[in-house]
Amino acid sequence: MAKIRIDTLDTSSPLLVDASVTLIVNAFGDPERYGAKRVTQELTTTDPVFYRQFFIAMEAGEVLAVGGVKAADWASKTHILYLSAVAPERRGKGIGRALIKARLEWLEKTFKSGRVLVSATKTRRFRDFGFVEIRNSSLDGRHLLLRRF
Repeated sequence: MAKIRIDTLDTSSPLLVDASVTLIVNAFGDPERYGAKRVTQELTTTDPVFYRQFFIAMEAGEVLAVGGVKAADWASKTHILYLSAVAPERRGKGIGRALIKARLEWLEKTFKSGRVLVSATKTRRFRDFGFVEIRNSSLDGRHLLLRRF
C-alpha cells in the first residue's frame, strides 16, 4: 500500500481541483449549499487580503480527503477550518485527523498567534487537538469549537 501524503492543494491542476470538488460535493450531499460551482469557487478563489488554503490527502495519485482553512474576515487573527471531507470508504483510518493536524501546523507556522474555529457534529477529534466547545453554541446537532495558539 502506498503512503498517504498530505499537501497543499495545487489549484492550477484541474485534475486535483475536480477530484477535490467531487469528493466534497459527494460527502456533503447538499447540492443547494455545496454544489459543484460553489465548491469550485471556494477552492480556486484567491483574495489578496483574506487567505484560503486547502490541503489534500493523497495515496497513489488518488485524492482521499480535502480540508480548508481560511481567514475569518470579521475577526482579526481568527481562522476557520472548513469544507473538510474524507472519502466514505477511507473514513475511520485517521486521515481526517491527519488533515486537521496538517492545517493546525500550517497555521502555527504561518501566523504568530491566533484562534481557530470549527463547527462539527463529532467533537472528540477536535478536543484531542485542544479545541474547547463554546458554551451554548450547539445548533442543529453541530457544535462550535475554539482553539487558541
